[in-house]
Parts: sequence; C-alpha cells; structure tokens
Amino acid sequence: MCNSALQVEVIIPTQTKYLELIGSIGEHIAKDIENFSGDRETLAYHLNLVLTEATTNAIKHANHNPKDTVKISIHIYDKELNIKVYDHGQGFDLDALPLPNLDQPKENGMGIFFIRELMDSVTYTKKTDCNILEIKKYL
Repeated sequence: MCNSALQVEVIIPTQTKYLELIGSIGEHIAKDIENFSGDRETLAYHLNLVLTEATTNAIKHANHNPKDTVKISIHIYDKELNIKVYDHGQGFDLDALPLPNLDQPKENGMGIFFIRELMDSVTYTKKTDCNILEIKKYL
C-alpha cells in the first residue's frame, strides 16, 4: 500500500462526551474523499456510526483509569479507508461474538454487528500494550 493521501489521528480521554466529535470527523472525511464515486452521504452516515460504535466499545471496556485514552487513526489510501481504534481494555475475541437476535434487538451488543455489516473488513488484535480494532472500507 502506498502512502496515505490523508491521515487523521485523534487521542481522547475514555469519556463518552467526545463521541459526537469522533462521529463528525468521520462524516467530514467521507464528504472529502477524492477517489470515491459512491454515495458520499451514505458513506458519511456509515463512518459516523462505525467510528462512534468502535469508540464507544473502546471507552466502555477500558480499564476505567481516568487518565486512560483511546486513539483513533484514520488513513485514506488510493482505494482504501483504514480505521484503527486503540484501547487499553481487557480485550475480546471478535470471532466469538454471537450474532444479535434481529427479531428482538437489544439496546447494546449491536456495535460490532453494524461495523461488520457496513465495512469490508474488521479485525481485532490484542497486543501487550494495547488492543487494536482495525476496520477497512474499500473505495
């Protein structure tokens, strides 16, 4: 992959009051992608939702240290949008998450489902110093 055409990195405290900011960054980026021929409004909505859900999960499952942070990294390459969300929580097994019951949806537990449905690739890596949720959308 070549150098990214756009790179945005945001580090926020593990506080939900920053979720609207993160979502709006996704919207602005979607509306400004140069090599995208699809529906920009839909992509903007999807990125807002995906970034908000991913960041919410990182905050919700963080180590509850008030000095802890979540880092969101967004790179746009020629044909790919790459999002990485770094946290310091206990981590989880992405493949072991059950599918939600869509006939009787619950208020929580839908975030990863939505992210997987709206994006092209979702991986989760647990490292010794952090966890990384990597989300890709092919442009």
